[in-house]
Amino acid sequence: MNWLLVVLGAMAGASLRYLSDRAVQSRHDSVFPWGTFTVNVAGCLMLGLLTGAVTAGAASSQLQLLLGTGLCGALTTYSTFSYETLRLAEAGAARYAAANVAVSVAAGLGAAFAGAALADTLWA
Repeated sequence: MNWLLVVLGAMAGASLRYLSDRAVQSRHDSVFPWGTFTVNVAGCLMLGLLTGAVTAGAASSQLQLLLGTGLCGALTTYSTFSYETLRLAEAGAARYAAANVAVSVAAGLGAAFAGAALADTLWA
């Protein structure tokens, strides 16, 4: 049964990632991968909030499988982040590549901590 929760969450997460990425990227005339950045930071925030909720006993381990492993696992994408960073560097946009790494890591960690802090505030 656990595997089914992961599969269902991943089906939703992958679709949401693709649609969100395209929607965000279409609004920016820039080589910077705003779509991937947005879904990765949003996924970090959601996972931080969910992890905090599970730790506080406000959410079940089944919900963590569905939304954390499944949805957030498919929504966020380390491989696309890596590929887009490499593509920027190869295209001569080294500053954009470096900014993508620095800003993505900082924003992702900040979002995860913010989500966990919000969960602590809501369910502590």
